[in-house]
Amino acid sequence: MNFDFSDDQKFLKNEARKFLDANCPTSRVRKVLDDDAKAYDADLWKAVAGQGWLGAAIPEAHGGLGLGHLELCVIAEELGRAVAPIPFASTVYFLAEAIMLAGDEQQKAELLPKIAAGEIIGAVATSEGPGVVTASNLQASVVDGKLSGVKVPVTDGDIADLALVLAKENGKPGLYLVDLNAASVTREAVKTLDPTRDAAKLTFSGAATRRLGGAGDGIELLEQIFDRAAVLLAFEQTGGADRCLEMAKEYAMERYAFGRVIASYQAIKHKLADMYVKNELSRSNAYYGAWALNTNAPELPVAASAARIAASEAYWFGSKENIQTHGGIGFTWEMDCHLHYRRSRQLSLVAGAPRVWKERLVSHLERRNVEAA
Repeated sequence: MNFDFSDDQKFLKNEARKFLDANCPTSRVRKVLDDDAKAYDADLWKAVAGQGWLGAAIPEAHGGLGLGHLELCVIAEELGRAVAPIPFASTVYFLAEAIMLAGDEQQKAELLPKIAAGEIIGAVATSEGPGVVTASNLQASVVDGKLSGVKVPVTDGDIADLALVLAKENGKPGLYLVDLNAASVTREAVKTLDPTRDAAKLTFSGAATRRLGGAGDGIELLEQIFDRAAVLLAFEQTGGADRCLEMAKEYAMERYAFGRVIASYQAIKHKLADMYVKNELSRSNAYYGAWALNTNAPELPVAASAARIAASEAYWFGSKENIQTHGGIGFTWEMDCHLHYRRSRQLSLVAGAPRVWKERLVSHLERRNVEAA
């Protein structure tokens, strides 16, 4: 059985890499990092929308390309390699997937074409501070269709047009679509380790809402959305991890110490080998997740959790060891190593930290074993 991507998908991957090499060099990433007033690369966002990537998995009937999730996975991997400073994940992995999964026909017809065209930037607002939000500790509430509460941090919340918000109504958790440009929404920028991915504190004071899915289904729907997003995030992280390995190898093959390239020293070889092993483990789990996502298999929760854990570990480890391989110069602002280290930390916290996904994986495996007994 062939678990690899098809020739057409590999072609899309190669074309995406060429496009990003030309349109998203690290110099453009640094412009966003250096400019406090610039939260993302608006020109790159328009260019990506023009390529049709925002609608890769959106059906043609709703303005997308209708390609599927496997194609979206290969695009995600290349965006990860390029450390693209755009709100692609928040808009596509979370908002678009949520609407396709749980939206009614009116919501799909209204919002999906705008997402595919790049006219809407999305965000997902679940966190209310430290700790995991549950049905019992959820504070944000909806009364008579009006949302009140605080969400922090919200990735891309300072630039988003539409947010997917977890809140309770009549004591039951639900998911709601909220226009962030309304006067009843206040935004406050939040500083993070990776300024190329914006974050904000959102305060809702009677904001109008539209419910997504059924009443009281918020937690269950959110877990399904996060499972789908986890697979796509895993590909983005895998792409970044692979780039870290390439950077470390290239530098090790060029840098001389005591008359020899440092790649010839055993300590450096071990670093690169460890990076390679973790990257391959990440890729194999990501492929498993891609299969489960594309086929809507029952194994998706387990596959998504495994992919999320392996990819988070691979990218963090790769970004760290890339800096170490570069030595003292690797810590400097002029080198690009820190761009990947920043992004690896940011991506590892989106949709829950690795420890949360480890708990989810164990819970899913235990449940599966009980059902099989």
